[in-house]
Parts: sequence; C-alpha cells; structure tokens
Amino acid sequence: MVNQDQWLKFREKALQLGFDAIGVTSPKDFSSSDRFQEWLELGYEGEMGYMKRNSEKRIDMEKVLPGVRSVVCFRSNYFPRRKSLDYLKNKEEGDISLYALSEDYHDVILPRLKELENFIRQEFPGVESKIYVDTGPVLEKPLAQKAGLGWIGKHTNLVTEGIGSWYFLSEILLDIELPFSEEAVDRCGTCRDCIDICPTQAIVAPYVLDSRKCISYLNIELKGVIPVEFRKAIGNRIYGCDDCQIVCPWNSFASITYEKAYLEKTDTNRLIDLMQLDDEGFRNRFRKSPIKRLKRRRFLRNVAVALGNSENPDAAPVLERALMDKEPLIRSHAVWALGEILGEKALPIVEKHLSMESDSWVLEEVQRMKTQETSKNLDSP
Repeated sequence: MVNQDQWLKFREKALQLGFDAIGVTSPKDFSSSDRFQEWLELGYEGEMGYMKRNSEKRIDMEKVLPGVRSVVCFRSNYFPRRKSLDYLKNKEEGDISLYALSEDYHDVILPRLKELENFIRQEFPGVESKIYVDTGPVLEKPLAQKAGLGWIGKHTNLVTEGIGSWYFLSEILLDIELPFSEEAVDRCGTCRDCIDICPTQAIVAPYVLDSRKCISYLNIELKGVIPVEFRKAIGNRIYGCDDCQIVCPWNSFASITYEKAYLEKTDTNRLIDLMQLDDEGFRNRFRKSPIKRLKRRRFLRNVAVALGNSENPDAAPVLERALMDKEPLIRSHAVWALGEILGEKALPIVEKHLSMESDSWVLEEVQRMKTQETSKNLDSP
C-alpha cells in the first residue's frame, strides 16, 4: 500500500501536468458489468464492434493488466465557450461538438499520461501500468464514478456536482494499491431534460442510450449510409451532438477551460465551403482535430445531410458537383440533399450525372427519389 506522502506527491504531479481532478478506485467488484452486458445483448452498440470484441476485458481488468490493483481516473476540462440551442437556427453553418473545435484531445492528454506513468515508475521501481485515453478496453465512466469524479447521468455522460460534464476522462491502471476515493452520488434527481431534448429519442430509458439512434454515433461512429429516418433530425450537426449536455442544469456551473489547446479556433464552418473540400483541403483543415479520424468521405457525408436540411438553394450547384465525387458515400448523400432542396427538379439532374452509376448505395438513393416522385404524381389530382 502506498503511504500518504507518496500519494500526495503523485496527486500533485498529476495536477501540475494539467489534470483537473484525480480519483482512484479498485478494479474489483465492478457492479456495472451486468448493465454493460445487457446493453450489448440489446445491440445498442451498433457498429462499434470493438465494444463486444473486448467485452471480457472491460468487465475483468485482470485481462488488461495482470495483477492490477488500482485504477487512477483523471478529469480534464475542455469547455471552450457557452453554447445554446440557438445554433440550430443557423442552417448555413455546420455545428461541431465543443470537444472537437480545437486540437485532438488524445494528442494533448496522452503525453501527460506518459509523463505521469514515468514519474510513477521512478517512485515505484518495477510497477506495471497501462494508460488509456478513450481508446482502451475499460469502462471509463463507471470507473470514474467509483473513483468519485462524478456520476453517470441519465444521458450516460459523467456529471460532476458544481462542475457539469464538459470534460474528458483518462486512466492509468497500476499493479500497486493507492488510497481509494469515495464513490460519487447520483444527483440527477427527477430531472429528465436530457431525455426530452434528444432529437432522435436515443435515450430510450434513464441511463440507457441506444447508440444506433444517437446523432454522435450516426455522424462519427457509423461508417456507412446514415439511415433516412434520422437525417432530418440531424439538422446542421456535422460532428457530434451537444444537446443533452447543453440542457443539463449542472452545466450552468461549467467554467471555461484554462487549456489553450481546447480553445475554439477561428475557422468558419460554412456548409457550402466545407462541401467543396478536396482530400488535401480536408487534411490541412483538420490535421490537428479529432475530425481527421472521420476522413473526408464521412465528413462530407455529414455536410451533405446538413446542406439537405439547410433549405438553401445556393447549395444546389455544390451538391450537383458532389454527384461526381469519387466517393460513393458522398454521392449517395448528395442525391438525398438535392432532393430536399430542389424537390422534383432534382431528379433530372441526378439522372443526368448518375446514368452510369453502379454503386449500390447511390443507386438506392436514386431509386428512393424516383419512387417518391412517382408517388407524388399518383397522388396529384
């Protein structure tokens, strides 16, 4: 067992490195494992197959780090500015989740964890450790709750009393025992603002998220075509969705981050401009952003959906050019977006450019457009 002086030295080092809070919990008696298994059985992970592939590790951390005795959890505030639901009114601008407005948090936090890991190894020769920033087979939110950093809210994000939820989580697993923190208490009470605001009703019950309906899943995790039934609800959101956090009463206490890397850049997100990004333009614009992980095809898929919801006729020429893009994923969503903006006038344009189309995604969108137009004609008097 680490003595109090060693623990205080370790904690002080973590705070010096820029972590806002630190807590420690045992990797044993992990009561959230049953809920996690049930969530997987319901298929709520969607295409996030890594959740199921590594499920045994997430439940039993001995399989991640043999001999693990402590999980150290860290909280890092990324809150760059206040945000309201008014962003939905500006349909010509794409909305990006606050956490992705600046530098990739992995690139900021990981070096700090490595430095802290080196510090631990100097203090405790022979210690074994593992570090994770949102990428390893650990259930970081239940662990952080056990470590006292906050409670899992009804929207399934971690929330801290008097602080809110605009922060990142990260962990170090150790095979030495540190003093354990007291588990956080759930303070959601009877509030259900996050459930009621969700545009796609993805929070199917308090504390239960069906990822397959979540906009952040649809425009980040989903690799293929965005289901038609969710496209209108996506609005102008081109990366993530902050609505459930915006309405959370606890986030009224949030303070702006001191971390310069997380402060918002000055780039505009005008949808028509973003839709015209080529490969080089995308790489240059987002090379330091978490958005780079989407790659151009998925990002422009999202932008096309947002343009379809923009009601902006000036977007039609840009979307028409997108019908000739090399990426089928972009072409298919451009078909839908043109239909939303131009109505029946879109079909001749689509047929002109896609007469030789062979991709199934694109052909399905074209056929849907034809079916809709046929249905309208049959319904006309």
